[in-house]
Amino acid sequence: MGRSFEVRKLSMAKTAGQKSKLYSKYGKQLYVVAKNGGAEPSANPALRSLIEKAKRDQVPSHVIEKALEKANGVGGEDYVPARYEGFGPGGCSVIIDCLTDNNNRTITDVRNCFTKTGSKMGAPGSVAHSFEHLAILSFKGDNADEVLEAMLTAEVDVNDVECENGQVTLFAPTTEYFKARNALLEAMPKVELDVDEITFVPQTQAEIAADDMPMFEKFMNMLNECDDVQEIYHNAILPSQG
Repeated sequence: MGRSFEVRKLSMAKTAGQKSKLYSKYGKQLYVVAKNGGAEPSANPALRSLIEKAKRDQVPSHVIEKALEKANGVGGEDYVPARYEGFGPGGCSVIIDCLTDNNNRTITDVRNCFTKTGSKMGAPGSVAHSFEHLAILSFKGDNADEVLEAMLTAEVDVNDVECENGQVTLFAPTTEYFKARNALLEAMPKVELDVDEITFVPQTQAEIAADDMPMFEKFMNMLNECDDVQEIYHNAILPSQG
């Protein structure tokens, strides 16, 4: 389905902050997932998957343990997800996912990022329609047929399985993420996943002109500095990547 191009851009489309930001991001996500589904990883597949992802991103165990202890406690913050959409520098489409305990603070912070870079914040749904919300699992290999067979056997609904440049990539509806992941790891226990996430994949790309790059970088940096921002997705192709 020709999505491998976008998959190669995943590292670009999701901007990573500094380590402290990364730890804070995982701390919040782990807290929310543990609070909602229980702090015992063996009984909470979403938490188990998130812990594995955090470890792959080299989040220290004490950060993980602290978040789980916090979730086990009484009270604590009540984080809720918030999603904002709009058009960034150069006309690119942007989706920003946040976890917040204060909606007014978060929307003000995010709106400032748009305003101060000449960007335009849109209404909910204004750009999401131009992205596909997908579960993506990708690993080194050439056995796409075997993967598809494993999914059929486990009755997992998949959008596509691609094999390109020694990389097998499975696309599935977000609702099938855990089922697909479990079926894959059961069929191929030794597989090491290079991409293991639910993400927004752009259906169209926007080329950013060299003149727009300073403002685009400022926009991304400002968003990354917002404590409540968890993930940033965009459809920009930067000049050096075009």
